[in-house]
Amino acid sequence: MPLEKLRPQPDERLAFLQGFLRKPQQVGSVIPSSRFLERRIVELAGIASARLVIELGPGTGGTTRALLRALPADAKLLAIEIDPRFASILREHADPRLIVHEGSAEDLAKVLSEHGLGAPDVVVSGIPFSTMDPALGRRIAGSIFDVLPLGGRFVAYQVRDRVHAVARPFFGRARVEVELRNIPPMRIFTWRKGEPVASKRRPRERRRAGA
Repeated sequence: MPLEKLRPQPDERLAFLQGFLRKPQQVGSVIPSSRFLERRIVELAGIASARLVIELGPGTGGTTRALLRALPADAKLLAIEIDPRFASILREHADPRLIVHEGSAEDLAKVLSEHGLGAPDVVVSGIPFSTMDPALGRRIAGSIFDVLPLGGRFVAYQVRDRVHAVARPFFGRARVEVELRNIPPMRIFTWRKGEPVASKRRPRERRRAGA
């Protein structure tokens, strides 16, 4: 594939900024991720050995390109984007491994079924949990937990730490790293489903226990 197809274009950067101004609650930053952040995400998510990756909130595709560069030739990347303009830009990437789904991340099991896909090895998320409705955030976190197999990874890169509070009832404590070479600096939260944690019972199970 020609390298220029994988490079961010000026109109994509403008589209990213316009998307932030139009719906800041759905876009995590004013500008796309830096190459330093992208490399950290690729490494922490184990993309080089993955067979199926889900990316939530890919925007105009900066991180998508980084994931595709590291992804095995026989693997698939399911990019789920709620913004129609961003989804249209993503569809311009001529990579047979990339599947673009326009819609919400609330029911990942349904989305996977629609595309004839099984359980993902990893879910990478750039959607801003800090600005979304808390109930929606919990539904998305629960959906991620439900589709991941044991050992599957959830990697979220965020400006703030709201995602930790949202995902902790499902996954337990995260491993957290900070990438300063990004504007703004980003926290990267990593979970592996099935790892021993202090509290892993889901909210519904805790309510039953306290009933």
